[in-house]
Amino acid sequence: MSDAAALARLIDKASRVVVFTGAGISTESGIPDFRSPGGVWSKMKPIYFQDFVASRDKRRESWARVFNRSAGWVGASPNAGHFAVAKLVAAGKVTSVITQNVDNLHQDSGVPDDLVIEIHGNATYARCLTCGKRYEIDSLTPRWEAGEDLTCVFCTGLLKTATISFGQPMPEDKMALAAEEALLCDLCLVLGSSLVVYPAASIPIEAKRNGARLAIVNREPTDQDPYADLVLNTEIGPLMSDVLERLSD
Repeated sequence: MSDAAALARLIDKASRVVVFTGAGISTESGIPDFRSPGGVWSKMKPIYFQDFVASRDKRRESWARVFNRSAGWVGASPNAGHFAVAKLVAAGKVTSVITQNVDNLHQDSGVPDDLVIEIHGNATYARCLTCGKRYEIDSLTPRWEAGEDLTCVFCTGLLKTATISFGQPMPEDKMALAAEEALLCDLCLVLGSSLVVYPAASIPIEAKRNGARLAIVNREPTDQDPYADLVLNTEIGPLMSDVLERLSD
């Protein structure tokens, strides 16, 4: 049985699929990952949350990366893997997409925003750290160019991209929702995650412990492979396109 046929069979038999995505699905759109050689953190050091809050210079450095797009997290287009997931959502097969990515590509591919659980946040907009008010990045450009320390016009709290930085608490509401989805699903499909970053990486294994099947698609082996019902070390876009064709037959 081919890789695509094996995965299509698992998806076809499932009634409630949760998709868990990591950097590997977005590298196929040209977005760099974080930890591999040539990844984001090999080119620039992460700015810790505590340093962002405490230091105006660190905030300026952080925002410079945003406006210069030096991290490369935004501006790409969804690929075949994203569109395949979106089609499975539209068909009612996938009930939610839990993602470690911050690039908004699942929404751009057509997945409704309320079905995307972003456990590491979103780099395409900013929020006030005090009141939570959302700000679009483009609206902040004139203030940035004027040399302002970007603060909220409503409560004067600090503005930061809506990503979860090192040292920043994980979003409790998103983690709780992800945990609930893991408990309700009967198949957890991991696409492009190395499953080494916790607590996020605990979600697929919790689904497995609760009786769900676990399928892992990643270019490299992961520590959770021994627990999976299916492990495929291959490119996501071509595989998922083939899976869709088999499901539609």
